[in-house]
Amino acid sequence: MRDVLDDIARWYASGETFGLATVVNTFRSAPRPPGAAMAVSASGEVAGSVSGGCVEGAVYDLAQSVMESGEPVVQRYGVSDDDAFAVGLTCGGILDVLVEPVGPATFPEFAGVAASIGAREPVAVATVVAGPGRIGARRVIWADRASGSLAPDAPHAARLDAAVDDDARGMLAQGLTGQRHYGREGERRLDELTVFVHSFAPPPRLLVFGAIDFAAAVARIGKFLGYHVTVCDARPVFATPKRFPEADEVVVKWPHKYLQETGADVDARTAICVLTHDPKFDVPLLEVALRTDAGYVGAMGSRRTHDDRLARLREAGLSETELERLRSPIGLDLGARTPEETAVSIAAELVQLRWGGSGCPLTDTTGRIHADAP
Repeated sequence: MRDVLDDIARWYASGETFGLATVVNTFRSAPRPPGAAMAVSASGEVAGSVSGGCVEGAVYDLAQSVMESGEPVVQRYGVSDDDAFAVGLTCGGILDVLVEPVGPATFPEFAGVAASIGAREPVAVATVVAGPGRIGARRVIWADRASGSLAPDAPHAARLDAAVDDDARGMLAQGLTGQRHYGREGERRLDELTVFVHSFAPPPRLLVFGAIDFAAAVARIGKFLGYHVTVCDARPVFATPKRFPEADEVVVKWPHKYLQETGADVDARTAICVLTHDPKFDVPLLEVALRTDAGYVGAMGSRRTHDDRLARLREAGLSETELERLRSPIGLDLGARTPEETAVSIAAELVQLRWGGSGCPLTDTTGRIHADAP
């Protein structure tokens, strides 16, 4: 929904009811992940995509029907064995899509959700998509509060809502979107009821240290991948917003001191790229970085630089376990030479680690192309 938020917020503010289609489950090589959304306004305007073009026409028609009926629907789309040109996914994947009418009357919490997303406040929307109860029943969960119910007027509503609240907050902490299964009263060992939890966590952070041309390229591709990008360097003549227009922020400070100050905001989704390849900057910085919760710590430099860096870090007291976290030389082996090519190499390694890919050419692999989310 984040991709279509500007459009649907405008429709919602005008009092309009629109159709919102959201991917709530995928199987095999589906083209879009859970959470991908497409919206259809009352006037027929379209925003977003659920499949990259395969089933958008059918979803468009269903969204219009849902706006007329006022009833949410979960529809499965997949390739047809009998007719390859039937409505479905030619890639062989399968999508479950929730199509629901959204407006001030049906989703009174939407304005609060939109405001939280805009303010980078974590929020999750939990929706019943299968099982007993009402399909489309919804609950919005923040870190410190919640609104709505997944079983309106049912005597067991409080137990179900409490179980989902706990799980949704855990998913928010990890930036996860997906389905959870429960018993009618919230029992986690049962699977009568399926709830789709759509997490809107703040974008993951990409911390780029070293205000050089390679950093500018990494900042550009990091922003393209959806990171909140910070560029940091101690030299004010180089660390300027003009040199890094794609960065969300440019910080003039000694890198290790900045990382020490911002450490509380570093989590498992954070990527740290050390591009200074200057011992007086990168050794103190890596000493801090390798002791954070960052999911990725990479450093630029030759193999000789890497060996020297490891020796200095050992002298600083880092353990072998901590040193094993270091990705150095940074990036995948693509033969990259230019700053832009190097940025692609680094981005490829980030994507590989995020999804567990092999890093090999797909022509040399077998089985499913898209792995399940970790």
